[in-house]
Amino acid sequence: MREFLKTLEKEFKIIKIEDQISTKYEVADILRKHPKDTVIFENIENSEIKVIAGICNTRDKIARGISCTVPEITQKVMNATSSPVPIAKFESVKKNFITQKEPDLSEIPVPTYYKKDGGAYITAGVVIAKDPETGIRNASIHRMLVNSKNRLGVRIVPRDLYTYYKKAEEMDKPLEVAIAIGMHPATLLATTTSVPITIDELEVANNFHKGNMKLIECENVDLEVPDAEIIMEGKILPHERQPEGPFVDLTDTYDVIRNEPVIELDKIHYKEDPYYHAIMPAGFEHRLLQGLPQEPRIYTAVLNTVPTVQNVVLTEGGCCWLHAAISVKKQTQGDGKNVLMAALAAHPSLKHAIVVDEDIDIFNPEDVEYAIATRVKGDEDIMIVPGARGSSLDPCATPDGTTTKVGVDATKPLDKKEKFERVSFSE
Repeated sequence: MREFLKTLEKEFKIIKIEDQISTKYEVADILRKHPKDTVIFENIENSEIKVIAGICNTRDKIARGISCTVPEITQKVMNATSSPVPIAKFESVKKNFITQKEPDLSEIPVPTYYKKDGGAYITAGVVIAKDPETGIRNASIHRMLVNSKNRLGVRIVPRDLYTYYKKAEEMDKPLEVAIAIGMHPATLLATTTSVPITIDELEVANNFHKGNMKLIECENVDLEVPDAEIIMEGKILPHERQPEGPFVDLTDTYDVIRNEPVIELDKIHYKEDPYYHAIMPAGFEHRLLQGLPQEPRIYTAVLNTVPTVQNVVLTEGGCCWLHAAISVKKQTQGDGKNVLMAALAAHPSLKHAIVVDEDIDIFNPEDVEYAIATRVKGDEDIMIVPGARGSSLDPCATPDGTTTKVGVDATKPLDKKEKFERVSFSE
């Protein structure tokens, strides 16, 4: 992460807060005032550790982190997930880290963001684990509630880590885990990608790093983790659950309280003068890291339907989850409707989708609105799908999880293209 910090200082705005700040609400209050800036808190009350936020809260920063332009992000992610690169560089955790004698989470400046939160939440922690049967490694980001000096409640949805945990629980064994906090944005992005359970997300990250990524060998658990500012070692306990929540999720609304598994820590390692990475819940960093990796799924599904798809974006205004804009080079009348059906099916949480022509910049909300204003006829170009399975994060969803989905075809009619020509673009 420190190497990327130098890039941020050269190419982006960094705000340094030198006043003493409390992790209880005050960090969050300042982050809300700087939603797209990188912020470093240099004087945290009751902690020697600095807090950093916003290292990948814009597409420009993410693109810079994976060495591409903003329109190239989707293809870059698709290439990395389809061509993971094995990692050959390893280093002992003892080489560059200072180890706590006893794990004490109270020494880490974990913010409490909102007044109804269940407590202080680790929001940029990547959990690394291995399948207890096959040994295949998984890395994924999870929110973790600080319960005591060495225990965390962890929200685990039914994906890879959940599968590993349930296997270990059936064996009546704890699942060894390591938690990495404060890493390069390319590594962090890789841990949020949707890949088959047989694919190692850290090898996806190594593709981003052009094969030069190194892993840190843990001390007490049989795991290797990305280079990070803080590394924790421990285990997810079998057959134990504790209440987790409330927590503000992508849609800036509270998620419910659930009984979730518990992580018990036995080691915490620190870099010298470490940074704690905090991701603001419902902020742009949260939205982009969770939603952006879903764009390749939509792109692939649309490509199989209309091969002239140009790009896909899950918009920040739609929480990078509920709204998509898709650019296509229209070849036949009806392409727009087919694109909408493919997109809504590819990402089940998608609620509203808009398809536009290639002369519309889908990364510019004003451009997308222009297409809706000038190319949409409501009775012909709006597709409504009631009673469809939607997102659990959508406050409008009914108790059974269904919602109404809308597709908007904002493409030009092929037989009247001249009528819709954008003069300022052609002269």
